[in-house]
Amino acid sequence: MTFNIAVLPGDGIGPEVTREAVRILRAISEGQFELKFEELPIGGNAVKQFGSPLPERTLERCLASDAVMLGAVGGPDFDSLPPALKPETGLLAIRKALGGFANLRPAIAYEMLTECSPLRPEVLKGADILFVRELLGGAYFGQPRGFAGEGASRTGFNTMIYSASEVERIAHVAFKLARDRRKKVTSVDKANVLEVSQLWRQVVIEVSKQYPDVKLEHQLVDSCAMRLVTAPNSFDVVLSENLFGDILSDEAAALTGSLGMLPSATVGGKINLYEPIHGSAPDIAGKGIANPLGAIATAAMLLRHSMKREKEARAIEQAITQVLGAGYRTADLKRGSSERLTGTEEMGRLVLEAIGTGSTRPASA
Repeated sequence: MTFNIAVLPGDGIGPEVTREAVRILRAISEGQFELKFEELPIGGNAVKQFGSPLPERTLERCLASDAVMLGAVGGPDFDSLPPALKPETGLLAIRKALGGFANLRPAIAYEMLTECSPLRPEVLKGADILFVRELLGGAYFGQPRGFAGEGASRTGFNTMIYSASEVERIAHVAFKLARDRRKKVTSVDKANVLEVSQLWRQVVIEVSKQYPDVKLEHQLVDSCAMRLVTAPNSFDVVLSENLFGDILSDEAAALTGSLGMLPSATVGGKINLYEPIHGSAPDIAGKGIANPLGAIATAAMLLRHSMKREKEARAIEQAITQVLGAGYRTADLKRGSSERLTGTEEMGRLVLEAIGTGSTRPASA
């Protein structure tokens, strides 16, 4: 069977890192299974070309695909646009249309990247966290929202709201994934202040009774943020609502040393959506120095969750570890003089080489 992937390169460094991820997927599928890629516009570039951050054809083709791979959207050039034309509006719209409600964000402390992190090596050691973030509810989508009044009395308001069914379905995802890991779920809320968090906690407790083999603990979001940088290896699966998960998973970049290392997958809907979480980074776009490893690791997640190709997914992840272990670094990761500074395209080539040979030469060679 042919597996159809809609590729949305987006803005900034999105096209650069997505190109490397697609290159890896093409190579690893050769002779094994057939992939068909269709490139489509989204975000600021789509606004420039078609006057919409999510053109109708892009949405139609994504809904007809087997998986969607997204680069990044946004940039300062689009900040002054009205809300309907902002690139982020297109991003939220594609997420909602595809229906994925569970965002999976791994954060692994690679031993060879400890110098890139502001945390001490002994704090980082063994940290391997999977964030499970609810993606279609909370303050980002709750109604009512908007502005009211004028002048000094003008107000802005958003509504953080969840139904029991929304909490239940994301909790099941977290517990099932924890069963294949270290069998522990940390549910994050603000139940000491927010009624919506009190409901969240009640429902998570009820769901946990169906998973007696998985340990459940509760953590207030503020203390969780502190614990992420003081005892990150105490976490396994972290379950959170939309806003809290957005913030905490970005904080977890401190574990990996760079946002450029973090992949993500959005699952549970009609079509799964895959995107690294680093953003469009317009200040380095077009310079060939962006870190493609987050996008390449995202490609591994696509193989694992949409295609059920665990062997190939692991091959990519092991290749990333091998390349880093050999001393190759993009600019966001380079700290020592013994490391070899590597550009976007070369880093992609090195990962491809490691997949093919099972190793790569050390950077000092």
